[in-house]
Formats: sequence, C-alpha cells, structure tokens
Amino acid sequence: MLVETINNRKTGGATESTVLGPFHMIESPRRELGESIDFVGTGPPCVVRGRVLSADGTPLPGAELDVWQANDQGFYDVQQPGVQPRTNGRGLFTADKDGAFWFRTIVPSHYPIPTDGPVGTLLNATGRHPYRPAHIHFIVTAPGHHALTTHIFVAGSPYIESDAVFAVKKSLIKEFTPVDDPEQAARYGLTGSFCLANFDVVLQPTAET
Repeated sequence: MLVETINNRKTGGATESTVLGPFHMIESPRRELGESIDFVGTGPPCVVRGRVLSADGTPLPGAELDVWQANDQGFYDVQQPGVQPRTNGRGLFTADKDGAFWFRTIVPSHYPIPTDGPVGTLLNATGRHPYRPAHIHFIVTAPGHHALTTHIFVAGSPYIESDAVFAVKKSLIKEFTPVDDPEQAARYGLTGSFCLANFDVVLQPTAET
C-alpha cells in the first residue's frame, strides 16, 4: 500500500487510488448502464451512481469502469465456484455522453483476507486481525488520462478504521444511504427499499495542456 501511494500521488483534485487486490479478473463481462452485477440477490439492494470527470471538471464520455466486489457473505465469485455464478459481482460499464454511470448491486460485506500463507504468519506475529471493511473495486480509464485503480468503502462498515491492508482513505469512504421511496426504487428498476451510493471519479490527465 505504501508503494502504491508513492507511485500514484493525487494531483489536481483527482480521485485517490488504492490497491488492486487479488480477486480482479482480466475481463469482466460488459454490461449496459443500469444492469445489475449481482445474480444471487441475498444482500441488501444497492444502486451506485456517479460521473467520470477530468481534473478540470470536464465530463469524460465513454470512460470505462471495471467493477468487482464480494457478496453479502464476504466472498468473491472465484472463491465459491459452484455456489456463486461465474462473474457474479463483476461488470464493465461505459459512461454515457455526460460521463455518467450507474449500476445495481448489493451492499457488500466485510471479509477476512486469506491467512494460510506468509501473510497470515505476519498478521499473527504482529497481533493484527485479517479483516477488510466492505468495499467495491473500480478500475477507471479514459483516453488522455491516467488509469485509476480504487475502491469505495461503505461508511460505518466494521474494520473501517483498521483495514488489514491499510487501504482505506477518507476520501473514498461513501455513505450507502437507505432509500424507502417506491418512486425512486421504480426509477432504478427496483421494488422496496434500497441503498444509494454516489461516487464521482476524477481522473488525472496524462499531460498538462
């Protein structure tokens, strides 16, 4: 995490980066804006929405967002073959002409990182727990801008103050606000209550103009 932070210093109001993590797949399935990345339906429904912008506030139409997350039990699809559908919790989205994006999912859970190797030995030796707070991963790209690898963290999640991999940055903690409004739910293709998270992504240009 220290190396990642040194190599990806934030400038010009750009969104802060954080670690990639071990559960990324090279090709997430391409999905249309508004589609759900959850195919199990056991967790609290959630909508994530926002815009992709350049550092000067200019929208970035056509920006791509590769998204992946754990389920409400704290497992990624690759950890539960035969239990979760393949590519559950994953999607590749393209921002619209205004740089806007949105997708449906469920609120993810906190979870422990694997401890059956040297990382577990290190955690035991230092008296640290293995848990990560609940989060959703993003890789965001747009022409003429640096690619961004980041998360959003669920505000109030257990372990938000003691992430096992030290990846939490305050600017990346987002409220997953409960919404109990049938009209809003219908606009997002949902029924009943859900949570709404807003996340604007600001990318750093590759060169100053």
